[in-house]
Amino acid sequence: MLVVGGYGTVGAELARLAAPSWPLLLTGRTPGRGRALANELGADVRRWDLGDAEPFSARPRAVVGTVNDHDDRVLRAALRGGVPYVDITRWTTRLQRALAVAAVTPPRAPVLLSSGWMGGVSPLVAAALADGLGGASSVEIAVRYDLRDRAGADSVEFMDRLGLDYEVTEGGRRRPVTPLSGAGRVTIGGHRTTVARIDTPEQFTLPAALGVDTAVTRIGFSATASTTALLALGRTGFFRWGRGDRFRALRRSLLYSPGEGGTALVRVDVRGRGAAGEHRTAVVRDPAGQAHLTAVGALLGLRRVLGEDGAPAPAGVTFPEATPRPGLVLTALEKAGAEVTVA
Repeated sequence: MLVVGGYGTVGAELARLAAPSWPLLLTGRTPGRGRALANELGADVRRWDLGDAEPFSARPRAVVGTVNDHDDRVLRAALRGGVPYVDITRWTTRLQRALAVAAVTPPRAPVLLSSGWMGGVSPLVAAALADGLGGASSVEIAVRYDLRDRAGADSVEFMDRLGLDYEVTEGGRRRPVTPLSGAGRVTIGGHRTTVARIDTPEQFTLPAALGVDTAVTRIGFSATASTTALLALGRTGFFRWGRGDRFRALRRSLLYSPGEGGTALVRVDVRGRGAAGEHRTAVVRDPAGQAHLTAVGALLGLRRVLGEDGAPAPAGVTFPEATPRPGLVLTALEKAGAEVTVA
């Protein structure tokens, strides 16, 4: 099993989860940093810098990308090799680009684009709730981002998108919205949290995969002052005029100050299609943190593309919420260490 970025913040969590099941090859720019982890897990470690053109050759059973694949090098390599592939790193426009790449080079193995929030955990939970309701008309996701948690530098890449409008589906129609708009208060795992819109891939994939009429994701932060400051900056237009490489470090510094550990919390609300508008809510809590929960999503993705969840994995591109066995999702999450409460 090849884990690209296998000794980074999320990659290391995934490696520890996957090591009991598969032999691992961990890659990154500086293999020396991954040597201790590789020794701990009995894994191999090699250099693969996605930022340069140096060729890389391996024959893995499957590939999972846990770092940004800006130039689609990992994706293209997996497509050429006919290797099952899971990607948990793409924002919406890059996911759409991946679909275009896969259209030009049709996959000969399963390709799971699992970049919905927390490695595809949020849309997976939405699929499970929708299945219990016999279908869904709307999905609303609220994220409580714990600023005390461990985090890699890529974890706040969404800050680079806050100056760009994006499309959502609401009431069956596509329309553009502005990041940080639609602010409101919601309770997530017992925490009253101010949340606002953010561009995430599941808002693109949920309507396609589940046929929902409305898909909305909002985010808030464990420190109320951080959410308030971010919303205030949004109203000044900072994220529009402060786009581009020149202000990247400043944008990311607003939220990137990782701590020693925190708790991942995500709330998923799904409304059914019946006349009564039946509704289900799930709160996913991972006391091991956001990186761990993201790695759990990647682990479930690997099991799926390898056909190890009991359902054969066909060649082609798919999304987490198109899972063939939605009834097993919540149990699988709990077995991997997450806590799921459904109401």
